[in-house]
Amino acid sequence: MVERGEHLLQEQFGTVKKAAAFYNNQMLDFLNHVMTDFISQQDMMFISTADSGGNCDSSFRAGTPGFVRVINEKTLMYPEYKGNGVMASLGNIIENPHIGLMFIDFVENQIGLHVNGKASIVENDQLTLLEIPDEIISDMKEKEGSKAERWVVMEVEEAYIHCSKHIPKLKKLNKEIHWGTDNKERKGGDFFKAKQDKK
Repeated sequence: MVERGEHLLQEQFGTVKKAAAFYNNQMLDFLNHVMTDFISQQDMMFISTADSGGNCDSSFRAGTPGFVRVINEKTLMYPEYKGNGVMASLGNIIENPHIGLMFIDFVENQIGLHVNGKASIVENDQLTLLEIPDEIISDMKEKEGSKAERWVVMEVEEAYIHCSKHIPKLKKLNKEIHWGTDNKERKGGDFFKAKQDKK
């Protein structure tokens, strides 16, 4: 395992043995069938990226349950829908392919799953170049239609649990989703009043 800052801190604060137990018992370099099933039920996730200078960005992605598709134990992909046009996450991926995904089930089991790896951007007309099982292609066509402008494909390097201890239990309520809308009110408008404070 590559020496990283976390290992230096483990030495400093005496958690090497505890951390080793976690690495040995909880961290995989692939997605097992339980993780795959978990991802197939999620309708949201958080993503983290950084540019070539290490400047970080976090973002949120959502879709219908299973919008993140596991192609095989080492590969997953998720759609990029129409957004604000900034494309911060995609821009970071072009400069630095390292990406972290965080899936959290707030409703059923109050548990999380980290998936870290390297990402690439694939346009819709390039999907045929990937080895995607027919049943996944059919599911993508049925559920995504033309909503997905492009896809992010991720090579899995690490997958591990996020402790349930502090995850709140939330109740899911119905909300009409307007995918890809440019309606300012539905997008939140200037909720934080940033426009009036621009100098």
